[in-house]
Amino acid sequence: MKIVLARPRYDTHVITPPLGLGYLASFLKKKGIECVVIDGLNEDLSNDKLTERIARERPDAVGISCVTFYYKETVMLSRKLKNIGLKCIIGGMHPSFCPFETLKEAKCDFVVCGEGELPLLELAKSDFSGKKRIKGVYFNSEELAENKGQPIEMANTVENLDELPFPDWKQINPNNYPFSPHGAFVKNFPVAPLLTSRGCPFDCSFCASPSFYNRRIRFRSPENVVAEIKLLVKYFGVREIHFEDDNLTLDRENAKRIFELMIKENVNVSWACPNGIRADKVDMELLRLMRRSGCYSVSFGIESGSDEILKKVKKKESLEIISKAISMSKKAGIEANGFFILGLPGETKKTINETISFAVNSGLDGAHFDALDMFPGCKLWNEVKGEELSTRWRKPPQWVPEGLSKNDLVKARRKAFLRFYLRPRIFMKTLKKIKLKQAYYIIKRSFDYKVL
Repeated sequence: MKIVLARPRYDTHVITPPLGLGYLASFLKKKGIECVVIDGLNEDLSNDKLTERIARERPDAVGISCVTFYYKETVMLSRKLKNIGLKCIIGGMHPSFCPFETLKEAKCDFVVCGEGELPLLELAKSDFSGKKRIKGVYFNSEELAENKGQPIEMANTVENLDELPFPDWKQINPNNYPFSPHGAFVKNFPVAPLLTSRGCPFDCSFCASPSFYNRRIRFRSPENVVAEIKLLVKYFGVREIHFEDDNLTLDRENAKRIFELMIKENVNVSWACPNGIRADKVDMELLRLMRRSGCYSVSFGIESGSDEILKKVKKKESLEIISKAISMSKKAGIEANGFFILGLPGETKKTINETISFAVNSGLDGAHFDALDMFPGCKLWNEVKGEELSTRWRKPPQWVPEGLSKNDLVKARRKAFLRFYLRPRIFMKTLKKIKLKQAYYIIKRSFDYKVL
């Protein structure tokens, strides 16, 4: 049996190895199933070209990864594959919360809700017949229509993450990816993304991750994590690691052991966590250990410069805690960056200015500002107007707080970027980070966010 795993091309300034497809490929290969990964984004393949590439493999089925950003492209690719008679499975964050809409619009055979390893294996064992009921797998749109409104069932998961083989790095080789990493800037190249855990136990109302993982988190052992880093360094020449966890430092002892092992085994890489860590889950001792093990940059999910808004979205952090974490990071010799969301519930022009002022005066080395995008699976999506927006996927739907307009948020984002980055010290420091190979992607990013 052969399965092709694909990611469609879409408009983005971040092009990194698709870890999810890498894990699926290695897991299924371990079970005796041939897997071919075709990354249409990295190879710059239109859906027509991608369909031709997939067809040449003569697969028994095609699995497509999907998040909201490229739902439209996924739908079109699925339809093209179905037109040439191929079986099609769609999985990922977006279809996990919209399985019915995805089945109907993409004309696919199956939607997998939740993590894909176990359900995809069960589908393969059943020869993709659709005759066997598999937890977390939806395939009958009529049956789904009758049960609309019922809770979506997520698939079974691999509880011991050490049992999963490392991603199929040969097929998602970091050396074959452009200088367009998550987080925009890097210290060394090539860069490999890496996960030490899956899940999130928190309940931030703007995030879908807690629902996807049922507010649970599982960790890989430190030995398993460091073994993968060493493999990436030895066989792929990787010089930098980007930890993409939602909660890298949540289990302090587990994180500490990872960093200690990196030092003990002389793993010579720089590393960063561009996906963000919680400010309340670091301390001076841990940050100094992170620095010694190669960390040069951390990002914090700050979200707002208003404590009231942080309470509204159930962030469970205060600006005092966040400020302390930024200060400790700087003292430890680690660059501190912050993520901010403009347009959260309760946002006003006053709180927007408070957020910008906090970012400018916080001591951060870098900041990213974006308007709130609501995605299926987050509490705000369900509470505010998710159902009304669910048929509009030309871009992620955007909710605007009462008293503000979409244009207010666009202008506020531009104002925030310019106020933060046009300060001489920050401007020069940022300019020095840009490497020639990534200039195109930095310029594209600036235009995408309407900064230029």
